[in-house]
Amino acid sequence: MRIKSFAKINLGLEVVRRRPDGYHDIRTLFQWVGLSDVLDFREASSPVVKLEGNDPTISWDETNLIFKAARLLQEESAASRGAEVRAEKNIPAGRGLAGGSSNAAMALFALNRLWGLGLSRETLAGFARRLGADVPYFLYGGLCLGEERGDRLTELTDLPPFFVVLAFPPFPVPTPQIYGALLPSSLTSPGEESKISRFLETRDLGFLENRLEDTIFRLYPQLVEYKSLFRNHGAELSLVTGSGSAVYGLFRDRGRAERCLADARKRGEAVLTKTVTRLQGWNELEAGVSPSGKAADFGSAIRGFESSRPSFDISNDETKD
Repeated sequence: MRIKSFAKINLGLEVVRRRPDGYHDIRTLFQWVGLSDVLDFREASSPVVKLEGNDPTISWDETNLIFKAARLLQEESAASRGAEVRAEKNIPAGRGLAGGSSNAAMALFALNRLWGLGLSRETLAGFARRLGADVPYFLYGGLCLGEERGDRLTELTDLPPFFVVLAFPPFPVPTPQIYGALLPSSLTSPGEESKISRFLETRDLGFLENRLEDTIFRLYPQLVEYKSLFRNHGAELSLVTGSGSAVYGLFRDRGRAERCLADARKRGEAVLTKTVTRLQGWNELEAGVSPSGKAADFGSAIRGFESSRPSFDISNDETKD
């Protein structure tokens, strides 16, 4: 089974409060984008999990989230089967794109099918929450509101398509560093109106912001230049995604996005991709996983949600490095 594992961007992020467990409650908008890793799953002859990948900077051992997802699924389902997993990484680590979380979610999804476990999406999402706050989102995809740690999810009607220019500074940003250095002013005060709530009422991207950016820019001031670049090229929205370090710009016009991409590449690595709707993404995932090409049980619910909405094909006109 060979499937894609999509990256995400955050279209907005608000920090609500610090939790007693040391984490923060947030409010965020997750959005799938077409940049993806490719995961290949093969059933093993014994109940072992073997993992390898093409990125030497990533640990391909028991600490990897793919391995942890497989082991958790084995333990909770009493599965006696194993798997050999090969990961082709295109999503850079430590840039706020949640490639590792996406890989873990797709491991749960694919191995559930490969091992014939028949578990529901809700059951898999419960396992996903034990692996990381971002992991459950990738079992839903498209545009979602994330609350609490980001793992209480509400599926939202997808936005119209946007071209996305992603710029990758040559360094990762550790998420604990950013949350550990947050100033009180970065938190949304109890009486303060949520910009994300305003966006949900109006669908106006102009309301959206990432409240982590003040801290990120204080520690990594060079990232401000990327936002300026995107704004100068007329991006509808430009934010650091998550805690960074990747910065993105959304464009309705392909020509404008391509000109921005060319300018961004003068400063470092950058790619052009598109936003991916829930229906579109799951159609691609189902086609990759199901030998018959038929949909999974929880895939049918996704299609019911999106059946009346148009989609677009990113495979023929997506620009990649």
